[in-house]
Amino acid sequence: MTKQALIIFSGGQDSTTCLIQAIQKYGAANVVALSFTYGQRHEIELEKAAWIANDLGVEHHILDATVMSKVTTNALMDDSQTIEEADAEDYPNTFVDGRNALFLLLAGIFAKSKDIKTIILGVCETDFSGYPDCRDVFVKSMNVTMNLAMDYNFNVETPLMYLTKAETWRLADQMGYLDYIQEHTHTCYLGVPGGCGECPSCKLRNSGLEEYLNSKAGI
Repeated sequence: MTKQALIIFSGGQDSTTCLIQAIQKYGAANVVALSFTYGQRHEIELEKAAWIANDLGVEHHILDATVMSKVTTNALMDDSQTIEEADAEDYPNTFVDGRNALFLLLAGIFAKSKDIKTIILGVCETDFSGYPDCRDVFVKSMNVTMNLAMDYNFNVETPLMYLTKAETWRLADQMGYLDYIQEHTHTCYLGVPGGCGECPSCKLRNSGLEEYLNSKAGI
């Protein structure tokens, strides 16, 4: 049986890097991209996800996870809140409680229905926003829980877990997709096309790119 992979896909830099890596490893016909609508404050990331998946020739699905908006609120889901960076004692107000746990659970159910065992998630604990559900220990524990819950041998992979943003840009460049990811992905928390340049996500993305380009140029 040909090995397949399911990518949890937001249309952002990290998940698109993982998607391209999976396509190069397994072939586009053996990769499925799965996105979620969960009440996020803008639709541009889902529009980007759909466009990229279509452009790269991979099967793409969007699942409704808007039940999250019934049980929690935060700055990514409420445009009346000002997006703030984390302080020393708390998480940033863009942290969505349980989001990656829910996404992985739904992705697992979906993957099992398609006889897919490899699930790829583009989280990272080296350069990240302080979210506890981006840590390796969480992903590994969730992997075990899913295996036990569904009696199925899932393998949750996190190719970017220990990469800095500069190293993620380097990976994109090595795969031949640096310009593509720059042009077509979206990571801005505010939903500004091309990025606002001021939100924490834009700052991390841009500083990582600058660091990589400077290192490439020998600066």
